[in-house]
Amino acid sequence: MAHHTNHFFILFFLGNLSFFLVTSNANSLVNVVSFGAKPDGKLDSTMAFLRAWSWACKSKGAATIYVPKGSFLLKQVTFWGPCMNKIEFRIDGTIVAPSDYWSLGNSGYWILFMKVNWLSIHGGTVDGRGANYWRCRKGANNCPAGARSISLSWSNNVVVSGLTSLNSKAMHIAVDHCKNVVIENVKIRAPSTSPNTDGINVQFSTGVTVSHATIMTGDDCISISQGTSNMWIERVACGPGHGISIGSLGTFEEEAGVQNVTVTNSVLSRTENGVRIKSWAQPSNGYARDVVFRNLIMQNAYHPIIVDQRYCPAKECPNQSSGVKISSVSYEHIRGTSASPVAINFDCSESNPCWDIKLQDIKLTYYKGSATSSCVNAGGTNNGVVIPRGCL
Repeated sequence: MAHHTNHFFILFFLGNLSFFLVTSNANSLVNVVSFGAKPDGKLDSTMAFLRAWSWACKSKGAATIYVPKGSFLLKQVTFWGPCMNKIEFRIDGTIVAPSDYWSLGNSGYWILFMKVNWLSIHGGTVDGRGANYWRCRKGANNCPAGARSISLSWSNNVVVSGLTSLNSKAMHIAVDHCKNVVIENVKIRAPSTSPNTDGINVQFSTGVTVSHATIMTGDDCISISQGTSNMWIERVACGPGHGISIGSLGTFEEEAGVQNVTVTNSVLSRTENGVRIKSWAQPSNGYARDVVFRNLIMQNAYHPIIVDQRYCPAKECPNQSSGVKISSVSYEHIRGTSASPVAINFDCSESNPCWDIKLQDIKLTYYKGSATSSCVNAGGTNNGVVIPRGCL
């Protein structure tokens, strides 16, 4: 299809199918229905989406792929770059996964954007239809790898805005080996009992911002994994879920660290943890440093402030301590309620104690009595009022 420089409409008739393709020198807009996508939620629209992507990816000008109202069934799909220009996915409808989780294969991905730069995804809903898969997982049956709903890999300058992600089989949004990603005004929802449905997971990426997000899941609202730097998180409503976590770190002996992460102006309600750093109790050269948790409200979080360096579920870690080095972490202006008596818990490594931990202006209360704090192998300072009394 030739690209045209002046503004006009082309009306095509293919049998009884008519559709509009709008082109201009500023932007080319293509409707997935015109490539054969069916908005009934039943017929497979994967190839139609790929044809629309191929067209947009080759466009010499910026291109918009439009997903109208309706429900579109997609199987496992990879949108490959690099593309010629900017691409926007504008979604008014709902994209649904197959209810048969085996049909997504064993790749661990549902919708994957690979090596795509200058991508924006606006609006719409993606529904991972994860319930059958979670049942499989709970029955410990033979289940495939859980498919993440939306994955951004090796992609730079990406904006995800106004998206709703429901009931992912595994993680909702996964960011991996990316630079300069903005995730804003998103709603993420899965039941509190759904396994491994992290809201947003980031690893091997730099310059990721998450803002104005509402996240309710069965795992971490946001998990920050190895190789993440320069991450900013603000105005997140988290809960239910496992809180906002750095880790697990120390999964591998040779591991990239996490640094320069800020979490601010957020509320954590009825979460298993508030803000957590966790590492495996085994050798590693990993680290977490230059981390700020600031202006946070805890509403009955079970472990409002926690560092856990003895993480070792269902695995033997005999007489080992974590090699992950945790330093320069500050907790400032954090208040609210703890659902357990130990509101502040630093359980750090014997071989690599936590150091330069700062507590400033903390007020966490326990409804059944006095909240307490616990420090093991942790050093730092208390500033201003710290309730429960700091143990650093």
